[in-house]
Amino acid sequence: MKTQVGIIGAGPAGLLLSHMLHLQGIESFIVEQRTRDDIEATIKAGVLEHPTVELLKQIGVGERMVKEGYVHNGIELSFGGKRHRIDLPELTGGKSITVYPQHEVIKDLVAAVLANGTTIEFGVSDVSLHDLESTQPGIRYTKNGEAQEIRADFIGGCDGFHGPSRQAIPANLREEHAKVYPCGWFGILCEAPPSSDELIYAQSDRGFVLVSTRTPTVQRLYFQCDPKDSVDNWSDERIWAEFRARLANDDGWEIKEGPIFQKGIIAMRSFVCETMQHGRLFLAGDSAHIVPPTGAKGLNLAAGDVVLLTRAITDFYRNNSQDGLDGYSTRAVKRVWRGEHFSWWMTNMLHDFEGEDTITRRFRRSQLEYVVSSRAAATSLAENYVGVPFEGITE
Repeated sequence: MKTQVGIIGAGPAGLLLSHMLHLQGIESFIVEQRTRDDIEATIKAGVLEHPTVELLKQIGVGERMVKEGYVHNGIELSFGGKRHRIDLPELTGGKSITVYPQHEVIKDLVAAVLANGTTIEFGVSDVSLHDLESTQPGIRYTKNGEAQEIRADFIGGCDGFHGPSRQAIPANLREEHAKVYPCGWFGILCEAPPSSDELIYAQSDRGFVLVSTRTPTVQRLYFQCDPKDSVDNWSDERIWAEFRARLANDDGWEIKEGPIFQKGIIAMRSFVCETMQHGRLFLAGDSAHIVPPTGAKGLNLAAGDVVLLTRAITDFYRNNSQDGLDGYSTRAVKRVWRGEHFSWWMTNMLHDFEGEDTITRRFRRSQLEYVVSSRAAATSLAENYVGVPFEGITE
């Protein structure tokens, strides 16, 4: 089989790349190791930056997001018994964020890609990449017990941190940077009305809490935990007691509680593969970079990669220009580092780490007090939170 762009991975990056290429008249073919049901049911964070929201609208996959997503015009920072609101539009010239779960974005993109007539091979195995430095690199995989191969002009490696794409770049050519954080997030989904109209980022001596939402009846909440802990150690009553203790405040506000129907622990790390291309392989999304969830940047950084890669591939076919492809990694990684740093900064400002000295805790409190008392500091947080523009796109 032959196509113009072979894409490994049907996550946000791969699906978005396929759809945007289709809008430019460029054919693609996607292989995905999971089933369609699996990718559409995997629940992940759902904070969409302003540039991402506008992009999804522009490419025709934002209708359900506009109807069902929740526009948030602010976030709250809670510490020392008080809550402080950061007004996003007022600080950023009218920009906001939209809470719309990632699995819903994936459902919208899968539907659009299939409607385009593009093939998505779900449930494949043994995916490998070959001849990356040739003009027709290959993707080999197994489907229903039979070996398959597809040849393409380019390969989009959008298969996440554990996929084969990044590993196909020779180790001596990959420049990788990694940081593992000594904490994780204990996340729950519960049946309860919203506790707040906007997200609450809370810092306390017991650790961090994020109060989020999913629907009018389902809420998403997290608290900082030991990444090696087990959900079996946490009864529902112990979980709610921990939330109450960490969110204690002076104004009488209380979290809304309800039956918990999902529990899970996620580890936290920062990772950047600064080499996002090799031959005719181009990485996008989690295959090239991972962020801790504090800054809500994962899907949004993937969208920035895809905008650049789509533009570069389109320029190649329309103008026979190699410039965008040659400079893809350099351009993409610039926005990646901005998102990585912001996520690291938010994580350090809001989490207490085991074994810290008292002066570090005082530094953290001083930073929080500065952010909520200085317009300049609040603006910096707000601008990064709503998302820096995609390169080359003015708003």
